[in-house]
Amino acid sequence: MEAKKEKGTKLYHHLKKWLEKAVMDFGMIAPGDKVLVGISGGADSFALLDLLLSPMVFVPPFQVAAVHVDMGFAGSEEDRRVVETYLKTRGIRYVVHETDYGPLAHSEINRKNPCFLCSRLRRKRIFETAEELRCNKIALAHHQDDIIETLLINLFFGREISTMVPVQSVFGGRFHIIRPLTYISEELIKKYAREKGFPVLPERCPSSATSRRRYIKELLSRLEKENGEIRHNIWTAMFHVKPDYLLKKGGVR
Repeated sequence: MEAKKEKGTKLYHHLKKWLEKAVMDFGMIAPGDKVLVGISGGADSFALLDLLLSPMVFVPPFQVAAVHVDMGFAGSEEDRRVVETYLKTRGIRYVVHETDYGPLAHSEINRKNPCFLCSRLRRKRIFETAEELRCNKIALAHHQDDIIETLLINLFFGREISTMVPVQSVFGGRFHIIRPLTYISEELIKKYAREKGFPVLPERCPSSATSRRRYIKELLSRLEKENGEIRHNIWTAMFHVKPDYLLKKGGVR
């Protein structure tokens, strides 16, 4: 991954600039790191892999592998073939797992909270793959909008003020989850996916239309019609937290 002058569209160079800025700002990648990229089949994960495989200017040399966990929904067999075909063209080491996690999470024994179990099982398989491939970093394709939405999901439904973080140490530092798309909006990622012609998979999960994230996404879209800066304001607020003006147990201190 030697730095060199390369051709590309204006959008490509814009996204590369902000991906590299996030990597450098939060110390996501160190020399010699082995990064496992989670490929869901969505526009964001294809964009993340594509950008990480492109020549870097400021990011130190690192290795890339990829993992796709087929959740086992109807139609996912064809999706799995599409992802595997694409990964072969990138010339990197990859692993594709076939599972029944989706149907299991939506079965009678778990109908109340399918998203939690689905996510937990998928994440567990990704960690296992990272260990098998000896990767110390796991790159997930969460973008700026995901971070904003997670803040509101946790506030509205989890009764806490928290969100995703750009770098997260897990298992006592054995692995680090990194989110290189932290500074990039979902809108630009989708535009880039169309520009590059990524084989974006259809949404197979039956809960996607009624999930809490969908509810928050639609709420933000409605609010944005009245205040076009709503997402930007929420994002900026996360960097201007005033602990002295938050409630604390035990009253005044």
